[in-house]
Amino acid sequence: MKTIVAVKNLSHRYSKDWAIKDINFEIHQRGVLGLLGSNGAGKSTTMNIMCGVLDQTQGEVFINGINLRDNPLQAKKHIGFLPQHAPLHLELTVDEYLTHCGRLRSLETSKLKSDVERVKSKCGIAHFSHRLISNLSGGYRQRVGIAQAIIHNPALVVLDEPTNGLDPNQVKEVRKLIKEIAQERSVILSTHILPEVEACCDRIKMIELGKMVFSGSIDEFNNYIKPHSMILKCAKPPSHEDICAIEGVTSAESINNTTIRFYFNGEQSVSNKIVQASVQQDWVLNELSFERSSLEEVFAALSSNENQSSNKNQSAQDSQLNKSNQMTDTEQSNISELSS
Repeated sequence: MKTIVAVKNLSHRYSKDWAIKDINFEIHQRGVLGLLGSNGAGKSTTMNIMCGVLDQTQGEVFINGINLRDNPLQAKKHIGFLPQHAPLHLELTVDEYLTHCGRLRSLETSKLKSDVERVKSKCGIAHFSHRLISNLSGGYRQRVGIAQAIIHNPALVVLDEPTNGLDPNQVKEVRKLIKEIAQERSVILSTHILPEVEACCDRIKMIELGKMVFSGSIDEFNNYIKPHSMILKCAKPPSHEDICAIEGVTSAESINNTTIRFYFNGEQSVSNKIVQASVQQDWVLNELSFERSSLEEVFAALSSNENQSSNKNQSAQDSQLNKSNQMTDTEQSNISELSS
């Protein structure tokens, strides 16, 4: 399978502080990859390096097998980038702007007009060809920004917070467009809006404090926290006492007349015991399912784990530093005694 993007041991620091450290991942397929992380986690630094905007301190980035640092012009031909603030020239019409972008991408003059028409049609902005960009709504400006990112048919499109500041209807339209674009190429979507990840993404990578803390499918992300509650639906629901009498069940609560939520101690085998009890006691079981943690809960857990790890490392460093300082003080005292 062809590797579209390969990021190897990527690290970057501003002054003395590392913004990202030892980031590694590959992208082999079409679809939408969600790049998650808290504000200041290192998402933008990673994207800026991948798009050739920032030169990394360490590591390598390959786009379609081309080393971005060694051959930036060739590598960038395969990248489309929409930063958080779209690089639009508001005084130009849509046609003028996209033609300008096509020329910057060194597209063939004979095909430039058809390329502009193609991306206008794809992004749903053909009816605004001669309108000034300054007179477009926020949603249509983002569409123009996405159009410039795909005008040269790149293998990789990187979108940074593409729905930021849009109203709900505009958000829905842009998300639909992103999914359509991802049918033909790989898309990296950087966002901290978790519903957007659920709506658009097939896979997730999460960066926290400059380190990769998660890499997997959307289902793996959803199931990162093991469930500790289940939903039971029965035609003849049992009492809370009957549920809690089952080994492993810790508590229960009614949601409605036929649905009960119960909590258990983490043993997945409790589901078998519930099924057995339902048969023996004639509950007429209709549904039994684990309750998954919300994306917000998973995000918080991953962030918390990395913060705790970072704090432990910092405490260890501080402890070592204190020991070093104490040794230095002792040595200075010995020197003073010898001198006297």
